Amino acid sequence: MKNKILFVVSLLFGLMFINAGLNKFFNYMPVPKDMPESLVKLMTAFMQISWLMPLVGAVEVIGGVLFITNKYRALGAIIILPVMVGVILTNLIYSPSGLPIALPLLIINIWVIIENRKKYLPMVS
Repeated sequence: MKNKILFVVSLLFGLMFINAGLNKFFNYMPVPKDMPESLVKLMTAFMQISWLMPLVGAVEVIGGVLFITNKYRALGAIIILPVMVGVILTNLIYSPSGLPIALPLLIINIWVIIENRKKYLPMVS
């Protein structure tokens, strides 16, 4: 039962990141109208760095695809972790209204990392 729950949660998590990553390339999701001014300034500054958003988008898509697959889920979780830290910090500082979505995603990511902790031991030993 635990494996089935983990698969469904990982599938949804991975699809959310694939969607977010593809949006950075194709811009098909509208920008919310009620974004705080400071967050708009931050995103505008990020967009000025021409390679940053495509890089983050590629990391999100690759990490999302890996996160869905059982064999490479541990690698996907590690790849997505820095993006999740950025999402959490951005929501904490600029837009706390996004935390109800970001915190469960961080918890899922940490859960998968803990479940796969034995796979990471060769990296730290």
